[in-house]
Amino acid sequence: MKLIIGLGNPGKQYEHTRHNIGFECIDALAEKWGSPLNQLKFNGMYASIHRPEGKVILLKPLTYMNLSGECVRPLMDYFDIALEDIIVIYDDLDLETGKLRLRQKGSAGGHNGIKSLIQHLGTQEFNRIRVGINRPPAGMKVTDYVLAKFSKEEDPIIEDAVNKTVSAVEAALSKKFLDVMTEFNGA
Repeated sequence: MKLIIGLGNPGKQYEHTRHNIGFECIDALAEKWGSPLNQLKFNGMYASIHRPEGKVILLKPLTYMNLSGECVRPLMDYFDIALEDIIVIYDDLDLETGKLRLRQKGSAGGHNGIKSLIQHLGTQEFNRIRVGINRPPAGMKVTDYVLAKFSKEEDPIIEDAVNKTVSAVEAALSKKFLDVMTEFNGA
């Protein structure tokens, strides 16, 4: 069983913001697979999907970004999901807007959602897909930037990044994550 986690913040005011790119990717997967997130457990919305590659759970923690691990760890324990069977999708300030970077481990790099996951999972070693959102313009606070919506110019770039992320997740259902990294890094 695979668990695909998109990080973000719940609520209308956060929709289509830079910090919610993980939620957007989960929504795109749910729509493509015809499986709305209609189940609630451990303060997260999820869908269980039976695919040819096996069972997959799509998850959006509703704990707000900084407490994501409080949802993910109990859900992993409940469904008995191994650490190597999770993929976390989230925004990254250090990547150009729309660029993907896949990794199997690493520090939080200042990302509070990942800090929470590392704390609750007890390790930095889990699969992740980072989606670039770029750095804020000079003089703008990081918090204001990540909670701002994408610009009209960025919309097609983000749409393409979401589509590539969906493809990477689908590839990871039947391939080793290392092979998926080789195929999609820098896309």
